[in-house]
Formats: sequence, structure tokens, C-alpha cells
Amino acid sequence: MVVRHRLTSVETVLEEGSWLFTVRDRRGDDEEVILVPCRGDDREPVEAWINRCTHEEQRLHREGVGAVIRDGEIVCPKHGSMFETCSGYCDNGEAADTTLVDVEIAVEDGAVYLTDDDVSFLREGGAGDDDGDDGPSSTSHIRF
Repeated sequence: MVVRHRLTSVETVLEEGSWLFTVRDRRGDDEEVILVPCRGDDREPVEAWINRCTHEEQRLHREGVGAVIRDGEIVCPKHGSMFETCSGYCDNGEAADTTLVDVEIAVEDGAVYLTDDDVSFLREGGAGDDDGDDGPSSTSHIRF
């Protein structure tokens, strides 16, 4: 049986650009998860991804900044790899040919629910520490 936990509203994710929460996996490890807008045909209006670049231990959603999203892609703040918000796939930079780890959610009547039976909801917001979040490096190729 899947336990559902109401996370937030679709409207909140769309207005804020991303929304962060923390879960505990079956091993007992805490993981941050980001909700991001997804604008695709026959798709949920938001998707959920583990808040970590596939290239390095780099958070994509950062406290006080949120997740940087450009043209439907989440930008890694360290090396500039870009992940599609709807599929999690990256075709460029250091993380090319990788896909973010997804977390199962459901959207009903404008609300977003956590439905992944491999994790349990802990809290809104991050895990509480910023270790390993060095920010952009000198090799960053983020362009504005």
C-alpha cells in the first residue's frame, strides 16, 4: 500500500520555480528532493528529482536561491550541466548522458502528493547542512 503525503500545491511550485523537501530512504539516509515545473504534453505539471547533480555531490536547489531553471532545464550551479525538468535527462557538460534520480509523486486537484513507497516524508525544506555545496567553480560554463 502506497502512503500518500500532501507536499504542496502545484501553484506554489509554479510561483516559486522549485520546492524543496526532505525524505528518508529505506537505508535510513536523508535525501533532499526538489519539485520543479514540467511543461509537457500528457505530463504532470511538476516532477520530483533527488536534489543532486549526477556528476558530483552538488545540490541543484540551494538555500536562498532555489533551483536555477533556464528554458525548461535545471542548471547545475557547479559546472553548468543542464537537466530537462520533465525527464531529468542531461545531454551536455560534465553530467552528459545521465538522468536525475526520480521520486514518485501524484498530482490531484492542484495538490502534489508524495507516493514513492521507497521513501518517507520528513519535512519541508532541506536536510539542514550545506557541506559539499561549494558553489560554482572556475570551470563553470553557466551563460546568461
